[in-house]
Amino acid sequence: MFTMAKLKTGRHTSAIKAWRKSEKLASKNRGIKTRIHDSSKEFGALVAKKDMENAQKMLPKSYSLLDKAAKTGTIHWKAAARKKSRLAARVKSIAQNPS
Repeated sequence: MFTMAKLKTGRHTSAIKAWRKSEKLASKNRGIKTRIHDSSKEFGALVAKKDMENAQKMLPKSYSLLDKAAKTGTIHWKAAARKKSRLAARVKSIAQNPS
C-alpha cells in the first residue's frame, strides 16, 4: 500500500485517496462475489446429488447473499434476479424428477 506522504505540491493527494478507497471496495466486492460463487457451487453439488431437502434449506441463504450483493451494488439487481431464478429452476427440476 502507498502511504499518504505529503507531496511537495499536494496535487495528487486526492487521487491517492481515491485509489486507496477503490482498492478497499474492490477487495470487499471480491469477497462477496467469492461467497456467492462458492454458495452456487455447493448448491449445484446438492442438486447433482438430488439432495432435495438440503437444497431447499440452502435456497434462502443463497437468495440472501444475492439480495445483499444487489442492494449494495456489488452485482446488478437484474443479475441477482436471474441467478435466483436459475437456482429456483434447478430445485424445481429435481422436484419433478426425483429418481
